[in-house]
Amino acid sequence: MNEYSAKIHLRRLLLMVITGILNFMIKILFLGEVTGRPGITAVKNGLQALKTEYSIDYTIANGEGMTNGFGIGKAHSLQLGKLGVDTITGAEKLFYKIDMVDFVPKAGFILRPANYPPLCPGHGYRHVVIGSRKFAIVNIQGNSNFPRQNIQNAFFTADSILKKLKETNPEEIPIIIFHAATTAEKKTMKFYLDGRAAAVIGTHTKVLTADECVTEKGTAYITDIGRVGSFMSAGGFEPEGEIRKLRSQLPIRSMECWNDGVIQGVVVGIDEESGKAVSIDRIMKHVDIKRPESNAV
Repeated sequence: MNEYSAKIHLRRLLLMVITGILNFMIKILFLGEVTGRPGITAVKNGLQALKTEYSIDYTIANGEGMTNGFGIGKAHSLQLGKLGVDTITGAEKLFYKIDMVDFVPKAGFILRPANYPPLCPGHGYRHVVIGSRKFAIVNIQGNSNFPRQNIQNAFFTADSILKKLKETNPEEIPIIIFHAATTAEKKTMKFYLDGRAAAVIGTHTKVLTADECVTEKGTAYITDIGRVGSFMSAGGFEPEGEIRKLRSQLPIRSMECWNDGVIQGVVVGIDEESGKAVSIDRIMKHVDIKRPESNAV
């Protein structure tokens, strides 16, 4: 461990001890993409125990793959809320189900990317109170490797929103969900928002990365928080079908996989007084999931 890493590690440990003793730490759970019915079952069977174990104050989940792995429907978004998720984020797959076009604007707990066009239904960020502090949860989509979408630059969007928040409520703590396809774009956003947001949390690839950190300026970061559903799968789907699809280039339907249930994500600890991140813990909890009998092969 070099001198710089040791300094950050020591600072993190000291802050954890101080905030833990004074009980001023706010714990936010970020869940990876909930993928299909296996993901719903994993949330149902494992979320409450996880929230108790980590003393969670607020839960945010990527829900855009909840309905058969592609998109999320109105009924499933309401179900996720009943299971204990406070805010649901989505991006390029959010409007795959037509009922969401009318429902998203009415559902303040669902966030589409803030850099989508103004005529796109819904909102890109919301204001919530956790503990004694106000937070702004902001959902932004990256620009790289989304060829079918022409959206505003993610970095300009972040600047615009943070400037507005600072003018209207300078005490509000920004949390950025960054839904991007490339690690380079996510890492760049980490450095760009370092010290300006309490957390920059990456989504989209459904693979839990091992680069979680808290910067010296107090920003928690991870490149991707993975998925909730089947661990022994290809992105939550049956491997055999995904192999056939890539080998044949045919539009073969992806099938949900029920092997080895898992909940992936991170828990971020934020100092209630300073609004800075103190800790980030990677989550990988295996839970029981079982294919419904009527659909068993």
